[in-house]
Amino acid sequence: MALERRSPLGPLDGRYAHQVADLAEVFSEAALNKTRLHVEVEWLITLTTHQVAGATPLTTDQQKALRDRISQFTSDDVAALGEIEAKTQHDVKAVEYFLRGILDEHNLAHLNELVHFACTSEDINNLSYALLLKNSVQGVWLPEATALANDLASLAHKWAAVPMLARTHGQPATPTTFGKEIAVFAHRLRRQIDRISATEYLGKLNGATGTFSAHHTAWPGAHWPALSKEFVEGLGLTWNPLTTQIESHDAMAEIFDGVAHAGRVLHNLATDIWTYISMGYLRQIPQPGTTGSSTMPHKINPIRFENAEANLEIADALLRSLANTLTVTRLQRDLTDSSTQRNIGVALGHSLLAVRNIRRGLTEIDIDDAQMASDLANNWEVLAEAIQTVIRAEIVAGTSTLTDPYDVVKGLTRGQKVNQDTLREFVDGLDISDQAKARLNALTPEEYVGVAATLVADYLKP
Repeated sequence: MALERRSPLGPLDGRYAHQVADLAEVFSEAALNKTRLHVEVEWLITLTTHQVAGATPLTTDQQKALRDRISQFTSDDVAALGEIEAKTQHDVKAVEYFLRGILDEHNLAHLNELVHFACTSEDINNLSYALLLKNSVQGVWLPEATALANDLASLAHKWAAVPMLARTHGQPATPTTFGKEIAVFAHRLRRQIDRISATEYLGKLNGATGTFSAHHTAWPGAHWPALSKEFVEGLGLTWNPLTTQIESHDAMAEIFDGVAHAGRVLHNLATDIWTYISMGYLRQIPQPGTTGSSTMPHKINPIRFENAEANLEIADALLRSLANTLTVTRLQRDLTDSSTQRNIGVALGHSLLAVRNIRRGLTEIDIDDAQMASDLANNWEVLAEAIQTVIRAEIVAGTSTLTDPYDVVKGLTRGQKVNQDTLREFVDGLDISDQAKARLNALTPEEYVGVAATLVADYLKP
């Protein structure tokens, strides 16, 4: 289905085309027209099966011949459709005329008037876009996002017990483990994947204002809502019984919101990974033949995560715009959605590109546990939380007469660097039990990670 090559207007059709080629194949203009033909053929088969207007049902061989003709849609067909549209100045009408030509090829011209029978263009378009969106999200985006979530989960388990100084408000804070922090992102991403996976893909076929008026008037003997439901569900979509001329696009907006939310999770991941690299907690693995900086040979730039960050921001803007625009129409119909939907593939393309860059970037980094250990060893003051919380427990248990333990510890540690000896001397002078003192004196920043590794093991599926 390769089209004539033209100078690309944007990076998805140029610089990054090879990285999103599978999505382009699913959501290209050629794929849209092929899907429109698929919908028109299935509608024709449905009408003849129900003997609408007295039509004789197509034989199994005739149905197969029509379906095969569409499944074998070629670049020559794309060109032929383009020539028809140049005359009609209407894309869906061009598809109708093209299909009539196919019926002529198979000696079925007597069914020409059942092509696009009682349909408005939106009947064909809403179903076609729903199918394209379903194929692109379920067939391309979700598998890649799921693979990324699994990549993250694998790294989380691998590094679950590696202690790391946390940073809240950018300052040294209660230690964690690097694996547990990665597990947070894997968990967040999987929630959004589950949400997107559960979203329905709605479709309708009910005429110019959603009333089946032309259908009912032309052939009143048919139960048109039931026939429409059977047809839409036969395409693998969920039937929407109540619409104006257009399907309301609420389900589409839910999907776009889900993909955008997943993108915001990944944007957070990309900026955190970038920061960990800048802090020395992560080191980048040199890739043979690559250049980090055009002037500084020592550098390895974190380009995968920076590229992802930028593309996620573009995707978020487009997906938000799609969701906002598509859920609003003036009265029973306007054409704002028609132009807007042509950018669905672009929005998904930028998101997919980001996902793939992050996946690749994760294979090009490793932890520097020595740097993490060094930072922990230089920040004993993070144990202040442990000390004041133990004092609280001692007070409640009646083994300490101290008051306001937070203020007691704050005086020693706030805004000051302390070391192991300083803290042990402080602990030894506290009015707490010997058991509590022993527990605190045995504690180090490296060990003050709670049950971080257990959280990963128990609550994150590998």
